[in-house]
Amino acid sequence: MDPAAIFDQIAMMIREIPKSGLLMAAIAAMAAGVLGSMLISRVPALGRLLRFASTLSLMAILVLVVLQLSRLDPRFSMAVPELGMPEQVVQGGETRVALSRDGHYWLDAEVNGQRFPFMVDTGATLTAVSERTAQIAGLEPRDGGLPIRLQTANGAVAAHLTNIESLRFGNVAANGLDAVIAPGLGDTNVIGMNLLSRLASVRIEQGELILVPNNPQEPLPPRD
Repeated sequence: MDPAAIFDQIAMMIREIPKSGLLMAAIAAMAAGVLGSMLISRVPALGRLLRFASTLSLMAILVLVVLQLSRLDPRFSMAVPELGMPEQVVQGGETRVALSRDGHYWLDAEVNGQRFPFMVDTGATLTAVSERTAQIAGLEPRDGGLPIRLQTANGAVAAHLTNIESLRFGNVAANGLDAVIAPGLGDTNVIGMNLLSRLASVRIEQGELILVPNNPQEPLPPRD
């Protein structure tokens, strides 16, 4: 890898440290542990106390990190979703989406009451929204969350976890959906597998994407 690219990635990670409460807490806990080791020969009681507190703090942070990352795995999800459309039609209990000219499937979705286009990407683990979409829909980075590194066409970018209270398209509706706010996406929003895996089935027939929710909802009305 180009040394300049490595330096840029390290610099980006350093800039992101103050934005994460968990990272700051981990650094503080490690500093307490080091200080305890330095004091243990001079003030044994205080040194042992600092090392014990450091160990407990790091264990608690590890548990929080595991819990946070487990939410990104669709196998841990127990919610039921529902979806929508751009060139999309609801027939029976299915939402059908035609293939766009650019070779992708696009949905006209509603996020917290606001309408946005989303590209369906079965290769994406997480649903992702642009900074502009997040701002309009009132999505905020999760407090204390670890920044996530995403590889984009423009290189690695830092993305932050957020929570979408309500996402609808077609006859699908997902509540409490994990997502990331990704600056490197430009104005593009992506439906990822953490939403698609909640559906009863996802298939393609004759070039048409067919989405079948477990609990079909009233179809999302077309744009005015």
